[in-house]
Amino acid sequence: METHGGLTLAVALAAGVFAQAMARQLGFPSIVLLLALGTALGPEGLGWVTPRSLGTGLFEIVNFGVAIILFEGGLNLELGRLRSQEAPIRRLVTIGAMVTLVGATLAARMLLGWSWDVAILFGSLVTVTGPTVVAPLLRDMRLQPKLKHLLEAEGVLIDPIGAILALLVLEIVLVPSAERLASETLTLLVRIGFGIGMGIVGGFAIAWLLNFRRFIPQGFENIVTLALVILLYQACDQVLTHTGLFAVTVAGVVVGSRQTHVDRDLREFKDQLTIMLVALLFILLAADVRLENVATLGWSGVIVIGMLVFAVRPLTVWVSTRASELTLQERVFMAWVAPRGIIAAAIASLTAATMEDRGIAGGAELQALVFMTIAGTVLLAGLTASPVANLLSLRLPRRDRVAILGVRPLSLLLASEIREAGGTVVFLDSDPNRCREAEDAGFPVVFGDALQERTLTRAHFELVGTAVGFTSNDHLNMLFVSQAKELFQVPQVHVALEPEEWQKPPDRLKRLDGDVLFWNAPDLRRWDLRVRHDDVAIETLEYHPPEAQPEADGEEGTKQKARPKKAGDPYLILTAQRKDRVSPMTIGFEPQAGDLASVAIYGPGREEAVRALTEMGWRKPLPEPEATPAEPQTPESAPEPKPSPS
Repeated sequence: METHGGLTLAVALAAGVFAQAMARQLGFPSIVLLLALGTALGPEGLGWVTPRSLGTGLFEIVNFGVAIILFEGGLNLELGRLRSQEAPIRRLVTIGAMVTLVGATLAARMLLGWSWDVAILFGSLVTVTGPTVVAPLLRDMRLQPKLKHLLEAEGVLIDPIGAILALLVLEIVLVPSAERLASETLTLLVRIGFGIGMGIVGGFAIAWLLNFRRFIPQGFENIVTLALVILLYQACDQVLTHTGLFAVTVAGVVVGSRQTHVDRDLREFKDQLTIMLVALLFILLAADVRLENVATLGWSGVIVIGMLVFAVRPLTVWVSTRASELTLQERVFMAWVAPRGIIAAAIASLTAATMEDRGIAGGAELQALVFMTIAGTVLLAGLTASPVANLLSLRLPRRDRVAILGVRPLSLLLASEIREAGGTVVFLDSDPNRCREAEDAGFPVVFGDALQERTLTRAHFELVGTAVGFTSNDHLNMLFVSQAKELFQVPQVHVALEPEEWQKPPDRLKRLDGDVLFWNAPDLRRWDLRVRHDDVAIETLEYHPPEAQPEADGEEGTKQKARPKKAGDPYLILTAQRKDRVSPMTIGFEPQAGDLASVAIYGPGREEAVRALTEMGWRKPLPEPEATPAEPQTPESAPEPKPSPS
């Protein structure tokens, strides 16, 4: 079936997005599905996707897609962490890239018998890893933050270096000479410097425009950023070829490090756009690979990939990190995880097409081996990275930390009871005096704007299992738990509401699967005063389901509900503990027999509080049963008494 360019793009986009969604549902590496689906839809399969029908437009689409993907990767890098791990990152993207280049070149030369020109082209193409592969792989693994960021930074920063290196090697191969080699080496350094400089200038310009509300109307920020990124990429390439990739990567890092009022929206938009572009590009590029070229490589191609994984990559990591503070386990994991991504695929396709146009043999086999490398390394990393991280003890512990926004007397009391039961609490606040108050009470505190992702990162929200909004501002509480849920996938989110809002929680809280603190609509300000004046006593109670009470009309009795019938003021149930797990008490908590609770009881209302709690089934824990006394011996069975020593 003859397919024109428009239909090719439409089918490739729809199939790619479908493959991404299926991979996310199955927990399977998406690129493997994309490669398989692209091959099946390509000219050698169903023939629904024919990349050559796009003509030169194919590579323009690839170039723009790669530019946006690299900008998004830079956007998610943190400048502070780049500085803290500057030495190993710098060596990975320089010395490490050269080790990979040499190792891959020798493997292709010796095992496949390729010419030095084609072998060195292959070596340059596989120096990259790729943020579009590494980031999804590490997203749900709960890897230690230092190691996770190091791998992500390598993937983002090595891509433009590897791409420029591959294109320069291609130019040397096309016109080989000693003078050409020297000039291209100097050109490489000039291009890197030019790209970095333009990226810094462009990044600051984009960040400034995003904060200039009079120039960019609300709602236009994302599309303006997208347009400026593409313009920056194309303008740099027009002045000095192959510099746009560096420029957009550095611009992404700069914009990501600046505080803009659209920071979260911009990241979400770029993340969704990247998923779409990766899906589209992989389908198009995979459809352009010929299966006969893959079959021609045979087992020799598989052995080359094995050499890359088991010899070249470990050597690269060892050389690049030998003087760093990384542990042996961290180095082993880095050596194991090096999947190739969209940049390798895009530059390989461009290289193969250029070689074909110039009449240089080996371009098709080169493209096939690069795609085999992508599929093999992604499949290996996707299926084994998590078990290897477990084996090396590099996973984070379970999410059992409680993060509380807002230092106030009642939140400090709640935190104290959680800590008393063995839990861990961290506070967040933007008031230095309140932060000092929490520090004096022995709690870790993070000072700053809790709606900023950087503040939540400093609070180690990857370890947080429960986020609690406890300020006097209900809107701020909702924004905080929304950020915790959306940015860090915190499992449990709760908010403290004033009595007038308590009966009808916000709809947004329901969408977040969140809950409201406490059972009985307390007046939080009044309880703050009681705690501050030391008018509150804490008691530990155990839940025993109330016995059935007969109804007045003689019908069968029903168990009395555990919830208060009206707002109870003399007491406040702070925490609930089931076995070894303690959590703040919420309106949705359903008690079970044996659950323990820490209850704050207001002194003057103690009798009323005890009566109400007892009716609901909360009582003093029963004493431990005494040991059963031994059965008394009969006179016949009793042994004769021993004579006491005089």
